[in-house]
Order: sequence, then structure tokens, then C-alpha cells
Amino acid sequence: MNMPASGDSPIHAGRAGTRGVLSAMCLSLVLVVASVSALNLALPDLAVDLDATNSSLTWIADGYTVALAALVLPMGALGDLFGRRKVLILGNLVFGAAALLAAFSDSTAHLIVWRVVMGVGAAMIMPGTLSTITSVFPAGRKDRGVATWSGFAAAGAIIGMLIAGGLLEQWTWRSIFVVSAITSLACALAALLLAPETRSSEPEPFDRGGAVTTALMVGTLVYGIIEGSDRGWTRPEVLAAFAVSVLGLVGYALLGLRSRHPLLDPRLFGLRGFRAGTIAVLTQFMAVFGFFFVGLQFLQLILGYGPLRSAVALIPVAAVVLPASQLAPRLVHRLGHKAVMPAGLLCLAAGMLRLTRLDAGSGYPAFLVALILAGAGIGLVGSSGTSAIVDSLGPDRQGVASAMNDATREVGSAVGIAIMGSVFSSRYRSALPSTLGQLPSGAAETVRHSAAGGLEVASHLGARGLRLADDVRDAFMAGFTDAMAVISVIIVLAALACLASAPRRIRPAAGRQADDGPAAEAADARTPSVRVP
Repeated sequence: MNMPASGDSPIHAGRAGTRGVLSAMCLSLVLVVASVSALNLALPDLAVDLDATNSSLTWIADGYTVALAALVLPMGALGDLFGRRKVLILGNLVFGAAALLAAFSDSTAHLIVWRVVMGVGAAMIMPGTLSTITSVFPAGRKDRGVATWSGFAAAGAIIGMLIAGGLLEQWTWRSIFVVSAITSLACALAALLLAPETRSSEPEPFDRGGAVTTALMVGTLVYGIIEGSDRGWTRPEVLAAFAVSVLGLVGYALLGLRSRHPLLDPRLFGLRGFRAGTIAVLTQFMAVFGFFFVGLQFLQLILGYGPLRSAVALIPVAAVVLPASQLAPRLVHRLGHKAVMPAGLLCLAAGMLRLTRLDAGSGYPAFLVALILAGAGIGLVGSSGTSAIVDSLGPDRQGVASAMNDATREVGSAVGIAIMGSVFSSRYRSALPSTLGQLPSGAAETVRHSAAGGLEVASHLGARGLRLADDVRDAFMAGFTDAMAVISVIIVLAALACLASAPRRIRPAAGRQADDGPAAEAADARTPSVRVP
């Protein structure tokens, strides 16, 4: 994509000013992010109401994020051609219509389909939020605008869960979709009234090959992870999914290197700051949304919290994330990206590792310690990682930076839910006792499907159900701790990768890393104009 070069006239923020633009873009951002997390509170109810298996619950959560992750780059390119505000508003309308239809779903299959369509709408919304901010904000205030955007990207998940928790106290899970539909209309109106239209100053051909290969790469990878855990890793369809994902990756690289206008040029990963920021943000969102998927079930099924109390229990994350994300730019200024990104990731890993020490008898205080550690890490990583991506490229290529940041977050969310959900589901089933076979076949299958279903079965068995409930909780905690252990290892490896590859300083004005030297300049010079939002 071609953004205005540094010498061009800046885009005027309009009568609402930069604050109005920031408010409108963050409102749409929160809608997109909240819709990833809000439904997690309803997973126990969905398991019972729609007789959903653990695999189906993962798809209900991940169908949205897979569509969003797979389509965010091509949808951003369409915004580049036709105008980001136009595409964002249309995306809100698609999102709202799909959410309303999802509210009337009577099966898991129908709900998954409408969640996927909501993800398509979200992919139309997401790219324009950050690129509009970086286009409108002057250079001296851009870092603060990006930090605010990053803070809401993380806190938006908590906001969504608080709203969902309040709704579920009074109504069913269907109310979440009705409110989402209404909110999408408010987001469309705010964008129309407060945000200026921005687009590429030099429209370029749409990269169809890049759009297809990136969508295949992400979609089949997540499918393989989820279905591999449920059906077996050696099943032909699972192996085929992974093979197609690898082919999609190879196709993306080959086509990207040959195309004059790729969706995302593979050579950009030669820039150290860009590469390190991508690793940091990807890993952060893998951990955050994977944790929400499993952690909310811990609060509801193990601690016995209701939906609203579960959401309130996660407020400390937002309370720590927002100030940490505002502090991060100052720490980066003093210490550099090379110190702040790995430190934030290690703090996040410490929080996840703390969760591996919980058991079925643990209370909220032990959980809270992990939340505070994780929240501090999320704030530091989100802000510093985003600024590393954005600052690695010059003013004329901010569209590339914002698109990569969006895609990285959504791919991380989808893969994180898939990995942690699959580890949890597999371990939960294997940890159930062999005495489960003594139950009627239908009841035993319900217990294997999900922990929520298992506790529902136990509640109808009288004294015999007390032992079954304990077994289900123990099996849940086995899956929970294994999922947290796996993501902790991934985070530590990402911290080491950032430490090895991140530059200490990045010069935003020039768009090149200060300590990358001639190699970065050569890579930057070889990189063609890129068509993304």
C-alpha cells in the first residue's frame, strides 16, 4: 500500500480532531476485540444448551478469529482501494447482521457459520482502526495514539466480558449477539461522523494470489490444530490440513517475492524491529486469548462464579494493562525495544507459569497474583511490540505496519485458542477416570464432551454425582495446567527470540532501525510498495 510520503500534506482529522478520530477508531476496535472474548463466558451454557462438544466450543470461539485473521490483509487492501472508512462502516453492517442472525441459532453448526460471517465483518473493520490513527496523528503524538490503541486492544477483551457477564446474569447467551448488533450500528455512526476518509494515494492492483495463500495458510493451520486434538493427529484430513497450510506459506513467500505489489512483502521480515515486534505481538495474543478461553471456565466451573463475577474477577488485568501500555513508550525511550519487549514477555510467562500451580482447591487470591503479573506483561508487550512494527517503517509505509500488526494479533488469537483449547481438551479427556464407563452411554459421552456437561450430569446423580463432580474438576485442572505450561514455554522462547533479534533503538522518522546498519537499509531499498491497509 502507498501512504502519503513524508513530504505530502498530512490527512486532516476533521472537525472532531484527533481525539474524535481516536474515540471512533477505539470504539470499533473494542467491538472487534470484545467479540473474541465475550462469548467465552457463555461456553458452559452453550455446552449444555446446544449439547456442544469441547471441539465445537473451540470452533464457536475460533470460527470468528480464523475468518478475521485470514481476511484482515485482503480486506485492508480493499480499504486501500475504496477508502478505509467506507470499508469499516460496511464491515460494521455485515458484523451487525451476522450477530443478529447468530442470536437465533438453534445448533452449533448454525452458530459457527454466523460467527465466521461476523469474523468477515470484523476483518473489514480492523485494518482501518490503526492505520487511520497513524495517518491522522502528527509525528510527535503518534506514539501516544498507538499506545492508547494498544491499551484498548488488550482492555477491550475485559470490557467485552464485563458487558457479557452483566447480560448473562439477566438473559441467555443470545443477548450477547443482540447487543453486539446494536453496538455495531453505533460504531458505524461514530466512524461516519468523527473519522476522515483515508485511502492509498496511488491505487495498485489487488494481490489475489497473496489473499488466497494467506487465507489458506491461516485457516488450514487452525483447522488442523483443533481437529487433530479431537480426531487424532494422524487422521488424513488433519495431515492434509497441515500440508495445505505449509503450501500456503510457501506460495505466499514465492508470490510475494515475485509480485510488484504484494499484500505483505516477505522481505519486511528482514527488518529486525519489524520481525521482533511481530514475534512479540503474535505471542502475546496467543497467550491472552488462549488464557481467556480456558481461564474463564476455571472461574465458572472450579470457583463456581457466575458470568458477571467471572468478568469482574478479570478487571485487575485491565487495571494493570492500561497504565503499563502508557508507561511502555517511556521505558522504550530509556531502555530500548531490546530490553522492554523480552521483559514484558517474561513477565507474561511468569503469570502463566503461576497458573500451573493451581489445583481444584485453589482460591481467587492465587489466581489474582497470576493476573497482575500477566497484565503487566501484556501492557508492556502490546505497546512496545506495536511501536516496533510501526516505527520500523517510514511515514510512507504506515499502512504496511498497521496491517501487519492487525494480522499478527488476529493470527495469534486464533492459533492461541486452537493450541490451548486443544491441549486442554485432549488432557481433560485422558484424565477422566476409567469408571466413567459405568455411567449410561449418553451420560458418559456428555462428560467426555466438556467439563460443563460433566458437572451437569453429576448434579443429577445424587450422592454418586459428588465423586463424579470431583473427578471432572480434577480432569479440568489437568487440562488447564497443561495448557498454561505449553503457552509458558512458547512465551519464553519468544522472549529469547526478541532478545536475539530486536534492535535497541528504532528511528521512527527514517523508518529504519538505528542499529541494523547497512543491511537494513539495503533490505528497505529492495522492498517494493506494499498493498495493505
